[in-house]
Amino acid sequence: MARTVIKLGSAIVATDEGELRADVLGRICAAVGAARNGGEEVVIVTSGAIARGTRILGLPARPSAIEELQAASAVGQGRLYREYDELLARNDTLAAQVLLTFSDVSARTSYLNARQTLGKLLEWGAVPVINENDTTATDEITFGDNDFLAAQVAILVGADRLVILTSVDGLYSADPREDASAALVERVEDFAALETLTITQTTSAHGSGGMRSKVVAADMATAAGIATLICNGEREGVLGRVLAGGVEGTFFAAREQRYSSFKLWLRYAKPSRGTIVVDDGAARALREEGTSLLPVGVVEVRGDFDEGDAVDVVAGETLIGKGISNYAAADLRRAAGRNSQAIRSLLPRATEEAVHRDYFVLA
Repeated sequence: MARTVIKLGSAIVATDEGELRADVLGRICAAVGAARNGGEEVVIVTSGAIARGTRILGLPARPSAIEELQAASAVGQGRLYREYDELLARNDTLAAQVLLTFSDVSARTSYLNARQTLGKLLEWGAVPVINENDTTATDEITFGDNDFLAAQVAILVGADRLVILTSVDGLYSADPREDASAALVERVEDFAALETLTITQTTSAHGSGGMRSKVVAADMATAAGIATLICNGEREGVLGRVLAGGVEGTFFAAREQRYSSFKLWLRYAKPSRGTIVVDDGAARALREEGTSLLPVGVVEVRGDFDEGDAVDVVAGETLIGKGISNYAAADLRRAAGRNSQAIRSLLPRATEEAVHRDYFVLA
């Protein structure tokens, strides 16, 4: 049974004035209902709560202050979900509202709980309709935009594909609004090749992502073996064609070298709380031999982190990777550069590894 995550950007859900795009949303929900009733498992990740709240409140433009954004979302979220609930019900499909914050995926326990809940909803035949919980998210704890959220959800549920619906046809070689010679990039297999393109962060009146965040989301998803499409959700029938196996817009192929779900969580969802600077020998061992990081290879500890926090590991100013520290920062400063025997005398309860190889991912 195929499992698809579909992300709808603010420009697909609402006009620049915040009016609901009922015709577009109706077509999308009809395609989702047909797929669900045909045996496919579908998850929707939606933007648009702030846009709807802004319109309902009669505000002149999208707010910028965090408390205003949260208040607008509180007004808009219920109205937005009601539209999905009614439109999916017309297509004999049950909707389930799910609100997530960055904290829900950055803590491993709640991450696993979210996975279990979403899995059960899909097992019961429901379509989870997911949005960020903007009413409690802050600038410091936020997905930033729902492209990142959609990629996280795709990884979380083990999706077969991620479909990002936007108001343009896909990824272009340059911004087509500024460069008439810009060409649609139909297929991406090597993300390094994208460095030659001009990928902008331009957004709509109510959006917060832009094309760059969509490409980053595709990078994340394909690293988990999830094929990703960025296509124009305004085109009539586009989602039905994609769900039937067609390719629209820009297709990002799933990569053969895949990371475990834990290492993907560590790389993308677990925020770093500090930095460990290592010597050249430790850096080479981490990169080439896949070893654990021992305190003897640590030359500097930056920041104030606790045991179990994620940390960046660098050599000089070059990022080597990211891992879970077995030491609090203060203890690791005491242990840095020392061999195991010296550490046992200094810190009797300390473990041998500063970062175990099973809890480390290369950059």
